[in-house]
Amino acid sequence: MVQEAGKGKQAAVRVMIADDQTVVREGLAAILSTDPEIQVVALAGDGQEALDLMPQARPDVVLMDLKMPVLNGVQATQRLVEAYPEVFVLVLTTYAEDEWVFDAIRAGAAGYLLKDTRRDELIVAIKGTAEGRSYLDPSVAGRVMRQAIATPTPSASVEPQVEAFTERELQILRLLAHGYSNPEIAQRLYLARGTVRNYVSAILQKLDVPDRTQAAVEALRRGLVDHEEF
Repeated sequence: MVQEAGKGKQAAVRVMIADDQTVVREGLAAILSTDPEIQVVALAGDGQEALDLMPQARPDVVLMDLKMPVLNGVQATQRLVEAYPEVFVLVLTTYAEDEWVFDAIRAGAAGYLLKDTRRDELIVAIKGTAEGRSYLDPSVAGRVMRQAIATPTPSASVEPQVEAFTERELQILRLLAHGYSNPEIAQRLYLARGTVRNYVSAILQKLDVPDRTQAAVEALRRGLVDHEEF
């Protein structure tokens, strides 16, 4: 189901909700509709329907459930990110121990949160994700990062080491791994936002990853960021 855009709402974050439970997606839609800066543009009952609705809905952020029929959230995330790299996927999971969370991150999800997240935190997460910020729910962050460290990397022989990064890039990478946005990094390091954006682009290129969440995972796994901080 695609909902028409309201007139006069400029720069609202366009959100698609993909969940196989009607009460969940309609409940989330009702919650998000209370914020004038968020516009729910589509509701999908499974991963395939989410993909089918993409051309018409044109969301900025997709709230993606993991356990769905026809096409699950991990499969849908991978296909969506490949076809629409400008769209951010924010994973929804019911349990902190959901074994599919890490698979979703590896598939290209920009972040994840639990379904019992408070309204204000949910709205902050969606807006932050649309701005390129990684949202990692604290209750599952440690588990995901431990899995990242334990998972072998296929191309270990060609991985960039610390020496491949400048000291400034490493500073920014550490802040990025902790979920800081570009404006926040700029403020902490007394840099222009455009300068930080250029640094982040260079970091993503050196790590050969598409987004900030993937950069955080790869940085931890490759020892560029101390995992004991998480």
